[in-house]
Amino acid sequence: FTKLYDEMLWGEGPCYVPHKDMLVWSDNPNNRMLKLINNKVSEFRNPSNFCNGNTLDNDENLISCSHGGRCIYRTKDYINSTTLVNSYQGKKLNSPNDVVVKKDGTIWFTDPPYGILSDYEGYPGEQEYGDGGCYVFKYNPTTKKLDAVLKDLNRPNGIAFSQDEKKIYIADTGENIKHLYVYELNEDDNLTNKKLVYDFKPFFSDGFRSDKDGNIWTSAGKGIKCFNPKGEIIGQLLVPELVSNLEFGGKEGNILYVTATSSLYSMELNQIGAKYIK
Repeated sequence: FTKLYDEMLWGEGPCYVPHKDMLVWSDNPNNRMLKLINNKVSEFRNPSNFCNGNTLDNDENLISCSHGGRCIYRTKDYINSTTLVNSYQGKKLNSPNDVVVKKDGTIWFTDPPYGILSDYEGYPGEQEYGDGGCYVFKYNPTTKKLDAVLKDLNRPNGIAFSQDEKKIYIADTGENIKHLYVYELNEDDNLTNKKLVYDFKPFFSDGFRSDKDGNIWTSAGKGIKCFNPKGEIIGQLLVPELVSNLEFGGKEGNILYVTATSSLYSMELNQIGAKYIK
């Protein structure tokens, strides 16, 4: 691994923007976002309203989870952000954490309460919907419809589709739960056939990405574990710090960017990310 930067409190949500050859990520407790261009790191947005997870929509707009705004932002020109969604059935969201966009344009995100528990990575607040629930949501930006697709996880966290979008991976990082689950997705976007991929205790699966062969690369303590589509571990990489999240990037899609506590790392792989399949 090459260390590219080491001045964060807790790095999260790395997102590679192909048309700008730029990596954007969050330094959540410092209430800012950073960017990497030409191997130089600078601030992307400060304050960021405590943004956490980030991804791109199908038009390469930046989609961000804001703990401070308890919402999902869309940044069309990489300058100005607009709020896409901030409530469910008239009640505030908790603190959207991680997000992924399907090929049909729908935005899927997890909503644990980490940003409203204290003022460390957001603003103290109450959980309003579902008797203190933490749901996984699907938002359609065209119809502006928000659906709860999962209601039974304790602290839904990382989220990613398999490369063919027939499966969705979701982490649960509750008090005594450190699980990565996989669900099958039917044509109506119903999640079925829940299976445990791995129990990470005492560590946890926080953020993850799929590669072009359907393998899942996930944070796992001070390392990254790689699972094949059958849920079998096929390899792991050790990292000097506690890993939060990762992203495939670079012009060929074979650079693995890793946010790990205070640092951003990169590594060249002989594999490419799922979103690089045309």
